[in-house]
Amino acid sequence: MIICWEYLSLIGSVAVTGPIGIAIAVWLLLGKSWRLSLAWCLLFCGGMALVVATKIAFYGWGIGVEAVDFAGFSGHSMRAAAVYPVAFYLCFRSSGPRAGYLAAAAGVLLAVLISISRVEVQAHSVSEALTGFLLGLTVAGLFIWHVSTEGHMAISRILVALCMPILLVTPQHGDAIHAEGWISQLAMLLSGHDRPFSRQQWHLPKPPGGSHVSVTSGSAFSRLSPQANGIIVNFSSLLSS
Repeated sequence: MIICWEYLSLIGSVAVTGPIGIAIAVWLLLGKSWRLSLAWCLLFCGGMALVVATKIAFYGWGIGVEAVDFAGFSGHSMRAAAVYPVAFYLCFRSSGPRAGYLAAAAGVLLAVLISISRVEVQAHSVSEALTGFLLGLTVAGLFIWHVSTEGHMAISRILVALCMPILLVTPQHGDAIHAEGWISQLAMLLSGHDRPFSRQQWHLPKPPGGSHVSVTSGSAFSRLSPQANGIIVNFSSLLSS
């Protein structure tokens, strides 16, 4: 069962879902569905941007929701819920609306399993996996609704089948794209810190009778440089005098 969860987690990785997401845009372009290709790129990239933004906010400034152990959307869950329902839907859409929606439902089920796997392998909390899944499902739902309003689409099933080697081959090599490390480095660059914020810092003892601004809340004031803090202190003293 552990191997099963690990495999499911791998097929939700950016090394797998990223190429499939690109393949969807290519299928649409080859089918001369320019507007749909653009819509997919905007929706998928928008979802990815939200995932990256929440991770940067946490790694750089500790912005998260400690009460529910939320440190950012799960990228695996988001991508799986966005990519697989859409890919399955496009594959079977030509067989009729019912076949398309049933295929999309199968994609949603796969995304649910991938989201659960992220919790099982202890990569994410339940809140992160769930919110990532819902974000991806929103992307897929909006795109499938947009596709359903279009007329004929010349999408070859042969092109759809070309993505299968991605599922079969890429996971054998593991999650080779270390996106999390890149995001962490970018967060430190933007925040000016020499190390990323971690969950362990949420569990550090809180200073008794301290400031109303909590470090665990990720407040920007708790992350300012000594010079900036000095200016704030002097300004506060001036106001109180």
